[in-house]
Amino acid sequence: MGTAPSSTATVVLLVGPGTDGLLRDLDALPNVDARPGTGPGTHPSASTYLLHDADPLEHVANAWIEFFEDRATHGALDVEIETALGVFRRGEASLPDYYVVLEPESAPVNWKHWWLGVLPHAAPARVLPSASDAGAVRRLLARLPQGRPFPDPASWLPDVRFSVPDRIGLV
Repeated sequence: MGTAPSSTATVVLLVGPGTDGLLRDLDALPNVDARPGTGPGTHPSASTYLLHDADPLEHVANAWIEFFEDRATHGALDVEIETALGVFRRGEASLPDYYVVLEPESAPVNWKHWWLGVLPHAAPARVLPSASDAGAVRRLLARLPQGRPFPDPASWLPDVRFSVPDRIGLV
């Protein structure tokens, strides 16, 4: 549950500035199937890499940020977590094999904690920083590290409410 659809492709989700243009540029590569604005869906790819920008955890991430910035409605994070878990359970979405975080140094501080703290805490080798240009991402694709994949979201997603910015990944 919550894992990549059956496919020979390595699914890579790009997040950060300039993803649309970058996905269009990378789609020109012979071993890349890039899908801006959509996820892998039910159409597996025969390409080596399937790249997209449809983060199945987008609403959870936003709710987590709002929670720790004291801008959230009471219970909103819990609702988003349960909604995401339901989507994963029903097979309507899946986590990518890798998240590539574009220009993480320019992200607002709590977003850095989400991208480089909360997500890598679940799968350390599966969240990678990169410059926001096609050459940098192409080089990264050529040397993706091995590591355990994201575990079933039900095993870790409910606990993100306890992942405090500045502390996640330190213990």
